[in-house]
Amino acid sequence: MELLYFLIIGGIAGWLGGQIMRGGGLGILGNIVVGIIGGIIGGWLFGLLGISAGGGLVGSIITAAVGAVVLLWIAGLLKK
Repeated sequence: MELLYFLIIGGIAGWLGGQIMRGGGLGILGNIVVGIIGGIIGGWLFGLLGISAGGGLVGSIITAAVGAVVLLWIAGLLKK
């Protein structure tokens, strides 16, 4: 059940990151991958800055979405 929860949060966060940075989604698998990596980056950044997005589903999605935006921003810089 935790794996399903993890994948759903990753998919939502990746989709949000894609909407914010590119104006569209990245496909289901792309959204999940970006969201999962974004969750790791967002958790690291929030911990580094001492910020808490709150617990539960909404806090996890916010953290992962912020990380996904950062990941897509860095990927955009490297593409140029």
